[in-house]
Amino acid sequence: MYDVIIIGAGIIGTSIARELSRYNLKTCVLERELDIAMGTTKANSAIVHAGFDAKPHTIKGKLNAKGNSLFEQLSKELDFPFKRNGSFVLCFDEKDMGELYKLKQQGEKNGVPELSILDGDTVRKMEPNVSDAVVAALYAPTGGIVCPYEMAIALAENAYQNGVQFLFENTVIDIQQNENGYKVETDKDHYECKLIINAAGVYADEINRMVSENDIEIIPRRGEYCVFDKAVGDYVSATVFQLPTKLGKGVLVTPTVDGNLLVGPNAVDIEDKTDLSTTREGLDEILAKVQLSIKKIPTHSIISSFSGLRARTEKDDFILGEQSDAKGFINAAGIESPGLTCAPAIANVIKNLVVEALHPDENKQFNPIRKGIPKFREMTNEERQQRIRENPSYGKIICRCETVSEAEILDAIHRPLGARSLDGIKRRTRAGMGRCQSGFCSTRVLDILAKELLLKRTDITKFGGDSKILVCRNKD
Repeated sequence: MYDVIIIGAGIIGTSIARELSRYNLKTCVLERELDIAMGTTKANSAIVHAGFDAKPHTIKGKLNAKGNSLFEQLSKELDFPFKRNGSFVLCFDEKDMGELYKLKQQGEKNGVPELSILDGDTVRKMEPNVSDAVVAALYAPTGGIVCPYEMAIALAENAYQNGVQFLFENTVIDIQQNENGYKVETDKDHYECKLIINAAGVYADEINRMVSENDIEIIPRRGEYCVFDKAVGDYVSATVFQLPTKLGKGVLVTPTVDGNLLVGPNAVDIEDKTDLSTTREGLDEILAKVQLSIKKIPTHSIISSFSGLRARTEKDDFILGEQSDAKGFINAAGIESPGLTCAPAIANVIKNLVVEALHPDENKQFNPIRKGIPKFREMTNEERQQRIRENPSYGKIICRCETVSEAEILDAIHRPLGARSLDGIKRRTRAGMGRCQSGFCSTRVLDILAKELLLKRTDITKFGGDSKILVCRNKD
């Protein structure tokens, strides 16, 4: 019997799990996929929004700046990359200046500090590659960038170290309320708990329907992105948004914390919650729109494209709290942008609801510190030599594009909640994320996974399920 079952191991589920691990609670996270952060968390803009976009009366507006303010401390405690690079909202027509000032006022109501309106020349001094068509911009120095899946993995590892259990490849198929709370049935087993927290992303509506007659509907909204090589990673230093115009909301261009350049997304509502395809039309659309913001977009440096799904609702706001007809069933649903930014604040809201319901004692052994995988590519030559002397595996470079050593891959496999697939290794170490997109290192990573997990090479998958890399031995 668990005190709390959290459904979903994305950025919201793992944030909540980590907050609940501060208390003497028996908590479990159920995840349908093989690993942490395999839904919306693995494929989004990776932006820590300042907080000027959300309407002040909404939950988004109330939590955005609050969540933003928690990132420094979290990144220090959990050792994940985070950078305050600032953000601009570009205005291209003097007639739209009123809208820019409205956005500034909205941000100030939301508690966003240091907002200012800059003229076009000042913006171009700060960002030389910004378009000559820009007449002004809203500048928010508190805007930031983060690696969402590294953050979620860090949160999960710390929650696990503080007593939270994680059960992967457990798809919830039914929930029944009983006198003690709830019985949760998955495709593998059944579990009982006092409280359920629904953090199931695009599947949150389906989980909600198992328990409550107060229906919610999640509309998967697909967004496509282009990733550029690190050679042009400094094309802009801040995150650059476009002020919405008659032509639409526009797309953003931003550096990533790992040194790439990212452009996107578009927005297409779809029905299939598994459709992560990219299209020629979609990618052409974002590349055309971004040319409004910056000069001479370096399309020759595109190394990859991807798409992600956002959990949109018609309400256009987060759905947080206990369902009125299902005591002990708490939704954290409809978490679209700025959900990543708000995740730490959302976790505090949900934690308070759980504490109010169960009155647990504090976990006096709670340790907020988690150390990430040491990154060979970021070490000095002296540090590298010392690491190699201590562990010769650091001297074997598996991924040349990203300078990832065998030692890092071994660490990714054997640390708490370790990687079990090629994508799991990629998200923890960046092996395969470079210019050749795993063209050279994938077979070597596969061999290491098979050896360390005591599996056949034909059992290793890209991301779990039926995504096997090898089908059989040659000539079998």
